[in-house]
Amino acid sequence: MTIGFIGLGLMGAGFTKRLVATGHRVLGYDADPAKIQEAAAWKVEPASSPVEIAATATTILICVTTSQAVRDVASALVAAGGLSGKTVIDVSTTEMGITKEIAAAFEGAGAAFLDAPVSGGPPAAEAGTLAIMAGGSEAAFEAARKVLDHLGLASHMGGTGAGQATKLVNQALCLTNYVIVAEGLRLAEAYGVDASRIPAALAPGLGNSAVLQAIFPRMVAKDYAPRGYARQVLKDLELVHEATRAQHLPMPMLSQALMLFRMMVSQGKSELDGAGIVTLLPEVEGH
Repeated sequence: MTIGFIGLGLMGAGFTKRLVATGHRVLGYDADPAKIQEAAAWKVEPASSPVEIAATATTILICVTTSQAVRDVASALVAAGGLSGKTVIDVSTTEMGITKEIAAAFEGAGAAFLDAPVSGGPPAAEAGTLAIMAGGSEAAFEAARKVLDHLGLASHMGGTGAGQATKLVNQALCLTNYVIVAEGLRLAEAYGVDASRIPAALAPGLGNSAVLQAIFPRMVAKDYAPRGYARQVLKDLELVHEATRAQHLPMPMLSQALMLFRMMVSQGKSELDGAGIVTLLPEVEGH
């Protein structure tokens, strides 16, 4: 299968490495020419524009940072034409209103469309172990599974927008937990506990989580090199905030996490990993 992939950042690199490794021909495009050049190192063929992707690929994946970027890519693909019978999968985290808008545009152009945001980060994308939350018709999901099954566990959550709604739930659970595990680290340090032993010690209990196992050790090591960016965490928290406001849902813990990540970004730490949220909490003397 020839797959077109638009967006070759941290997640896009993981996705395309996996797709190449599982035997697909991958055409890659990014607004940054340097990223296209980098992806050639793992045999992603360069595409000059979304127009070339639309003309050549049978399945197209979109993986960009903002909802407006998703809309811009969708507009370029639809304008290019030649989408009839093809499948378009948006793996970005996108506003539901825009998701429904672009779904209608792609379906009007004869393409099947699936909103399929993911969780797990670049390492899981490369390993093919992502959680994939899909929204769209049953037919679109079945068409997309030919690709998605190589990338992780795909769950069909309902009609268009259901994937994005499920991702909001994921982000509410996951991103507030970044703040909680940061507080847990400072608590361990205050009482002289070897914090590096916490994840293994708590693994069998109810306090365990994927964030504890993956993020807590990086906080202990003060390793804030980006696997994802704090600015992206903030973007997703803002999306959840807007969605909950529309439904008048009280989300006090999420609101606290949102404020902390706003503080982090305002302090010039937007390019750090989300694990860097721990830097907002005063260090215990001696640590």
